[in-house]
Amino acid sequence: MGGAVTAVSSNGTYSFTKPNRESITLLAGLGVEGDVHAGTTVKHRFRMAKDPSQVNLRQVHLMHEELFDELRESGFTVAAGELGENVTTRGVDLLGLPVGTLLRLGDEAVVEITGLRNPCAQIDDFQKGLLKQVVGRGEDGGVYKSGVMSVVREGGVVRPGDPVEVELPVGPHRPLRIV
Repeated sequence: MGGAVTAVSSNGTYSFTKPNRESITLLAGLGVEGDVHAGTTVKHRFRMAKDPSQVNLRQVHLMHEELFDELRESGFTVAAGELGENVTTRGVDLLGLPVGTLLRLGDEAVVEITGLRNPCAQIDDFQKGLLKQVVGRGEDGGVYKSGVMSVVREGGVVRPGDPVEVELPVGPHRPLRIV
């Protein structure tokens, strides 16, 4: 079970979108080198205001490129990095993975999935009506399609075209929840 990295993005300043890069470097225990959200404690503005000492479970944001195809069918045009993700993938059911799944990105980097990204109102500021497209209702409650969050277990360089290998955790699988 695996797929590929289709784009990598980072931004050293707070903004909704992140420019695409030729490569990014993941740093173990920190996140994306030079990205505003890198660090051992939370870097998301809202979360820092509540408690800046919280452990950063949102070091690397991954999003499935298939979402962009789905959004296009609904009349929206969204490209890699425009929703703030660091790594865009294709061929991996990110939203269906359990907590603790390891993703090997390229030859060296390994991230561990910690949970879902919670979509925020900035998505509607980016494109009116888009928030409703990435948040829905399912049998079990909310359905969040705006990617998954992870922490860096092993650092390394990640580039578009790199393979993504999936390693499911041992034991009972815990479903993803918002982190």
